[in-house]
Parts: sequence; C-alpha cells; structure tokens
Amino acid sequence: METMEGAELCFQQLLNTSCRKKTQHYAENIFLNILLSCISLFTVALNLLVIISISHFRQLHTPTNLLLLSLAVSDLLVGLLLMPVLILRIGGCWFLGSFICGLYYYTSFILTSASVGNMVLISVDRYVAICDPLCYPTRVTQKRVKICVCLCWACSVFYNGVILIDFLKEPDRYNSCYGECVVVINSVTGAADVMLTFVGPIVVIIVLYMRVFVVAVSQARAMRSHIAIVKLQGSAGVTAKKSERKAARTLGVVVVVFLICFCPYFYPSLAGQDISTSVEFSIFGVWLLYCNSCLNPVVYAFFYPWFRRSIKLIVTLQILQPDSCDANVL
Repeated sequence: METMEGAELCFQQLLNTSCRKKTQHYAENIFLNILLSCISLFTVALNLLVIISISHFRQLHTPTNLLLLSLAVSDLLVGLLLMPVLILRIGGCWFLGSFICGLYYYTSFILTSASVGNMVLISVDRYVAICDPLCYPTRVTQKRVKICVCLCWACSVFYNGVILIDFLKEPDRYNSCYGECVVVINSVTGAADVMLTFVGPIVVIIVLYMRVFVVAVSQARAMRSHIAIVKLQGSAGVTAKKSERKAARTLGVVVVVFLICFCPYFYPSLAGQDISTSVEFSIFGVWLLYCNSCLNPVVYAFFYPWFRRSIKLIVTLQILQPDSCDANVL
C-alpha cells in the first residue's frame, strides 16, 4: 500500500502495510463518540428492563412475552457487544485483531438473523391469537414457544456459520491493509441470503399482519353491531379481544420500525451488489440496523402499561421485596 509522507496511519510503525485513518474533525469525532455511546447505553438499559420485567413478574409469563424476551435478549447483546465495537471503528481503524474481527461479524450476523426469526414468531403468535382465539391456549403453549425460540437461535448460529465459514477460517482474507476488518459476501450468496433471512420472512410477516388487520376490523364491526348482546353477556370477552387487538397493533408498530431499520442494511443485496461491510457502509446501514434494538423497548414503554409499571417497581427497588414477583402489573 502506498502512503504519503506525514499521512496519519492506524499503525505508524507499519509504513508500507498500515491502513490510513479516516480524516475527521476532532469535534465531530467527540460528538459521534458521545452520541453513539449514549445509544449503546440506552439500548442495554432499556432491554435489560424488559428482560427483568418479563423474567421477574409472574403475570408476564405468557407465550407472547417469552417471544418479546427472546427479542430483548438479542437487542441487549447488540447494545452490549456490537455497538461498543462499532464505536471503536469511527476512525476507520481496527485494533482488535483478526480473531475478534471474525467473531464480531459472526455475532452480528447471528443476532440479525435471530431478530428476524423472533419477528416471524411474534407475527405467527398474533395471527393465531386474533384469527383463531379459541384454539390459541392449546396451540400456543409456553413449552412450544420455548422450543421455537431455541430452534430460532440454533438455526441462526448454524446458518450463519455456513455462510461465513470461509471468512471465519481466514478473517483477514478481504483486508487490503493492516488495521482493516472487512467481510465481503458475493452477489450470488448475498442474494440467496437476503431471500432467506429478509425477503421471505418479511413477506410472511406482512401477509400475517394483513390477515390480522382484516380480522380485527371485522371483529370491531361485529362488536359495534351487537353491543346490546355484549352488555347482556358481560364485558370480559370484549376486554380480552380488545387486549389482543391492542397487542397486535403494538407489535405491528414494532414490525414497521423493524422494516425501516433493516431495509437499508439489505439494500446492496436487493440491488444485486456485493455486500461489503466496510466503515463507510457501517456509518448508515449498520448503525440504523443496530438502532432498531434501542427502539423496540421504547415502543413497549409507549404502548404497554405493564412495562411502565414494571419499570417503576424496578427503579424504586420494590422488586427486592418478598413476593414482589406476584405484584399486579397488568
């Protein structure tokens, strides 16, 4: 690699092989570090609150919340493991070695695939709850949900191991200079990957939520037209249906946010280009992808009263009291 005299290098002692640092103003660098560090901190804190809430309070031990728990775990790991590493790359240099480079991308791909899988499972859960409510308690049990979540994570680990097997054997094979960490997926593999891990799941999610929307609207019309009968039979069933529709609407917002954050990341594959996760690509695509992990618990806090009540009990340390796990948060 050619270098100009006086050029700022990642490794000054390696004049002929070191990568150059990305030109960046000091004030801009400080601002980005503070901003991205805050996003990472909020991501970890908010998802930790979700995990503690669902794990601690017995009222929240439902199949749907188990899926939210799995999603929160993947989001927590994004904020805890991936965001801090990405912050270190702002200057355009990689100082952590080839092994950590391979481990970083493998972990990133696993968490991305697991998040997509969790979204599909959540959509299926809402579909059954709204479209076939009588069979929901028998079809969607906690045991079956736990099995599905474990399979989702196991498939993510195995699938991405196959996709990245050559890269994991030689993590620095795509680096053009010392101090770079790049993985390249060719257009053919990228196209197959994007169909399996993005387009296919997204089609399933959209179809299921369109069906849920149609059924929810028809139920609302039926309830309005039979309001007198509903009053005679009591409001428990109506309240339950309203709760299910509200949950579907909330998780629908989560899916929309998910699409907004994930689409730029998969755009190169959709456009038939090679995926090169270089620093330039990371600035927008990867950070927007990771920000989805911070936005999910924000959506919960805005739409779910139980999450707000749980946060209050956690922050005030009331969960340390005896029998706090039986507290009413619904």
